[in-house]
Amino acid sequence: MTGFGRAQVELDDKKLTVEIKSLNGKQMDLSTRIPSLLREKELEVRSYLTGRLMRGKVDLLIYAEAADADNSHDINAATVASYREKLQAIEPSLSPTDSLAIAMRLPDVFRGEREELSEEAWQTVQGAIRQAADALVAYRESEGAVLHRELASYIGNIRALAAQVEPFEKSRVEQIKERLRKHLSEAEVKVDENRFEQEIIFYLEKLDITEEKVRLNLHLDYFLKTMDSEENCGKKLGFIAQEIGREINTMGSKSNQADMQKLVVRMKDELEKIKEQSLNVL
Repeated sequence: MTGFGRAQVELDDKKLTVEIKSLNGKQMDLSTRIPSLLREKELEVRSYLTGRLMRGKVDLLIYAEAADADNSHDINAATVASYREKLQAIEPSLSPTDSLAIAMRLPDVFRGEREELSEEAWQTVQGAIRQAADALVAYRESEGAVLHRELASYIGNIRALAAQVEPFEKSRVEQIKERLRKHLSEAEVKVDENRFEQEIIFYLEKLDITEEKVRLNLHLDYFLKTMDSEENCGKKLGFIAQEIGREINTMGSKSNQADMQKLVVRMKDELEKIKEQSLNVL
């Protein structure tokens, strides 16, 4: 969900720069800093970026600079001086060069900024905004390809760990029988073998994790399928991860053997990575 896009266009005697930055976020949180010339178009810009970028903490910065040195007379010196004074008050260690560079990017630096925006100029600005948004989306897609591989790897790790539980299932039955026989022997209790076997079966049914393993694998498959076939699936992946967690937790509560519990802990560790990275998916 993180990304950055930048575009520049020539607009009359100014060079207009559009920068869009995006960080991870559950909802769309858009903040804008644009010249006063574009204030009347802010709602339109917000609507476009919300539809294009969907989610994340998004910062839009549009600033104008003189296209060449000959246009220095268009600079509003009083406004620049006021900006620099306020910047120095906020951060006294700021150098004069840095304060000037920052001030020149702020609104109303140029005297002509309050002029009416022509339709042709607005179309030029729109093109720059779209270009910057496209660059940000391309950045996100590149990041998404890496994220896809990581999530698929974590899913594979959980599946492999779940498969390692199976060998302990068979040995666990005999261990439970022996432990119960030992307790009964120490208590000097005579037991009917048929009744004993029935009780063992009943007890083991409560500890059986076959259904949990089946459901876990189904959830793992569904996670991969959703990731491969659906757009803007971040929230859905989060819900599937919760279901995966429920099955792992149930397996943990039924695992009365140390080696099995260690595998469950490792599965939980992989699941936490999935939950964390799913927040980065749109």
